[in-house]
Amino acid sequence: MITAPLIRPFLWFDGNAREAMQYYCEVFPESRIDRIDEYPDESIDPHFEGMAGKVINGEFTLAGTAFGCLDGGPYFTFNESISFVVACRDQAEIDYYWERLSSVPEAEQCGWCKDRFGVSWQIVPVDFDRFMRTPEQIQAFMKMKKIVIAELEAA
Repeated sequence: MITAPLIRPFLWFDGNAREAMQYYCEVFPESRIDRIDEYPDESIDPHFEGMAGKVINGEFTLAGTAFGCLDGGPYFTFNESISFVVACRDQAEIDYYWERLSSVPEAEQCGWCKDRFGVSWQIVPVDFDRFMRTPEQIQAFMKMKKIVIAELEAA
């Protein structure tokens, strides 16, 4: 019997689900594309006009977390009300993920960034709570785009 996680994030893309899956699997260790089902040719169903070959159901794993996705068209878009937290061991790891995932400078604030697909990420230290204990730390944090651990430690 196949068991699946009770909760699995599912992402709606506008024609670039395959590209996003491939990119995320390059960025995150222990990642893979598990399955890609494509829309059928529109001759089979006129509802699929222009969708042949695009992803109707994609399944991929990022650093051990199962995701699903599809190419659903332009009807829904990502926004900052949903984000994925990447808990980093050190500044080098924060820098690594920030460099690869931050593509919209105007969306950067307090460790939040948005990637080229419009998905929001929070790139934070794994022990983030220890940097939010004093008013000085919170003040320093609120001025940051990418989190800089040394500045939070100094605050």
